[in-house]
Amino acid sequence: MSNDKYELLAQQLQALIEGEPDLIANLSNASAAINEALENINWAGFYLVKENMLVLGPFQGKPACIRISFGKGVCGTAAQKNQTQLVKDVHEFPGHIACDSASRSEIVIPIHNKSGVVAAVLDIDSPDLARFDETDQSGLELCVNVLEKYLLF
Repeated sequence: MSNDKYELLAQQLQALIEGEPDLIANLSNASAAINEALENINWAGFYLVKENMLVLGPFQGKPACIRISFGKGVCGTAAQKNQTQLVKDVHEFPGHIACDSASRSEIVIPIHNKSGVVAAVLDIDSPDLARFDETDQSGLELCVNVLEKYLLF
């Protein structure tokens, strides 16, 4: 997806969530918008930080792992390191958690609360090997910036 399309997605996310205080409603719409906008993905959603763990939040896709410890799998690593994880082949990622055996690549981006602490992660999976690249990373980080600005954690 091009930078222009990610900018459009970021604007769409802002229009969907601006002024709405309910976190779950906003994350639900955000996961739906991301799922509709991106091609060749099989899961798009959020894990929320609760009691020092990641707990499944709103998503689009097959049923998923409910709880993920910090440092475990791609999501837990992104949360623990506070750093986007762009994984071209999940089978080569140490400790990958296979919630869906069809997933081959993944990108996970930390989402921060107003204090700058990781409050959630955006997780997107694809059945295609090396589906995500640096353009996707910068575009999705732009979308996360919008979420951070308007979501109430």
